[in-house]
Formats: sequence, structure tokens, C-alpha cells
Amino acid sequence: MNLEKLIELFKKQLEEVEAKLSDSSIVGNPSKLMELSKRHAELKEISRSYDLLASKKQELQEWEEIKELLSPEEREEAEKNIAELQKEIEQIELNLKFLLIPDELGGKDIIVEIRAGTGGEEAALFAGDLFRMYTRYAERNSWKVETLESNETDLGGFKEVTFQIKGKDVFRKLKYESGVHRVQRVPQTESGGRIHTSTATVAVLPKASEVDVAIDPSELRIDTFRSSGAGGQHVNRTESAVRIVHLPTGITVTVQSERSQHQNKARAMEILRARLYSLYRSQQESTLSQQRRSQIGTGERSEKIRTYNFPQNRVTDHRINYTTYRLQDILDGDLDELIAKLAEADINIKLEKLLEEMTTA
Repeated sequence: MNLEKLIELFKKQLEEVEAKLSDSSIVGNPSKLMELSKRHAELKEISRSYDLLASKKQELQEWEEIKELLSPEEREEAEKNIAELQKEIEQIELNLKFLLIPDELGGKDIIVEIRAGTGGEEAALFAGDLFRMYTRYAERNSWKVETLESNETDLGGFKEVTFQIKGKDVFRKLKYESGVHRVQRVPQTESGGRIHTSTATVAVLPKASEVDVAIDPSELRIDTFRSSGAGGQHVNRTESAVRIVHLPTGITVTVQSERSQHQNKARAMEILRARLYSLYRSQQESTLSQQRRSQIGTGERSEKIRTYNFPQNRVTDHRINYTTYRLQDILDGDLDELIAKLAEADINIKLEKLLEEMTTA
């Protein structure tokens, strides 16, 4: 990926936009002026980010050159500075690539649905592990997590759990988590010490507003019924649980976690809207075969995306053939390494396509 060549083309665009902004005829055209000003701000940020990257790379090179001339104590300090600079450069470069390929949905909050797959109780326990992993990752990013609906098993796992995460860049960072997650380990329920393989599916849905998805009330069937499960005297006394069926698509959402029917209905509508939004986006993208080929794989529930192998302390993401031996750290929410690798691989593919388009334009 020739980043320098791409930046050169973007800087040329910046010069062209600046020339247009200085044209006196633009002043009399407010809509055109606003459009050009917005594009100028975007291109300027790209230019500043690249200049910062170049500056940090130059600083790194200077440290590398003088390192061997230093005393052992000074060299140790230099090595620390070099390591910090390398991490900083990686982050600046990734952020620059995000600027080059903006994601209009990147800033949206998300609704996550985790369902136990094959493996019985062990799959439910694994679904619980994934729920904890995303919750811990949210805590690390100061995001807010709210459980919308859950179906817990006797051993503390989940047949399914639905929750929302609110915060900065939530969808941009977690959109690659959709798909089938596979675990290989000796289950708690296995007395013979044999390794079992179980799965859980994850769906990451950008949270949709009423503007994003308009739902015709006449296309809904709404049923109420008595809640089941834990809940004391309230359970089975009132019809607070809500089931909503979207008749054109057959999508069904059931929520019974709140004591109020009104609250359950509001949550069910949020989940339904997110599912519909994701469905409509998938339908649009399926018509763009080239666009589908240029993505790492961000939404197919049938796609096995990652394996968590406990005996080897290994996590492998199959989409980019990347393996790390930090399984416990990752399950504790340390996902930055994986997410950065996935984002970079996805963006590099898109940048190659963008460079080709801009060069031939």
C-alpha cells in the first residue's frame, strides 16, 4: 500500500479546494461554500496527520542513529523512547488511514447480540465469556454498557444476551466482531478431561434512529404475555413481557427483562430497529459485489471468524490469519491489538482500491 502516493493525491486535492475557496464567485453560493469548507477541513486534517507521522518517523530515525553512540545507561533510555515512538507511529498511521477511509457509521452506538451455538451448556458458558470480554473492553474505553435482554443458564452462562454499548467510536472499533466465535477447551461439565469445541454467534448492529429506519406500525404484530424466570412476585402476575413481529421480514424480538410493559416495548423497538437497519444495509451491500470483496468480513453470522484455544493459550483470527498467545488478556477485554490488526487489514484493502480509482480518474 503506497501511502505516500495516496497522500500526494490528497494534498493535490487540498490545493485545488483552497484555490476554489479563494474564488470570489463562491462567496455568492452558500451551499457550495459550505461543501468546499467541509472538504477543506477534512483534507487539512489528513495533511496535518501525515505531517505529524512524518515528523515522528524522522524523530525515530534520529534516535536509531545515535543509539549506538550512547553509554549503556543512556542506551537503555533511548530504547524506551524508541519503543514509545514506534507505538505512537503505529497509532498515528492507523488514525490517518481511518481519515482516508471514513466510516459514516463509525460513531454510532451499537446493540450486540450473543447467542450460544453448538456445544450445549459449554456454548452458553462461552457466550458468557464473550459478554464479559466486551463488557471489560467497554470499561477500558469508558463506554457505557446496558443489558437489554438475557436468557441465563443454571451454570451462569447465556443461551442469549442482548446489550447496548454507548460511547465514542464504538461501532468503528467493534464492527469486526460479528460472526461465529469458536472455543476449544476442557468444559467444566467434562469429567474425562477431553477437549471440546463449542461456538457462539455475535452480531454487532449499529444503533438506528427513527430517521434511519421508519417502521410502519401497521406492519407490526405486538403480543404481551407474562414474564418467566427470576423476578419474585412480579413474575407471572402481570403481562409485562412484549413480543414484536415485523410482518414483512418475519424478524421477531422478545423482551421481558423490565417490570414495565412500556419499557419492554421501548427496548424491543430499539432492537428491532437495529436489526432492520442491519438487514437493509446488508441488502444494499450485496448488490455491490466489489464492495463485499473489499471487506474483511464484518457481518456474516455463518462465518467462523475466530478461535480461542485454551490448551495453547492461543487466539487466532481466521480472516487475517493472525495469531496471538494472549488468550486470557483478550478474554479480559484487552482487544486493542486484534481490533487494530483487523482494521488495518480492512483499510489497506480499501486504500489500494481508492489509490487505483484516484490514479485512473
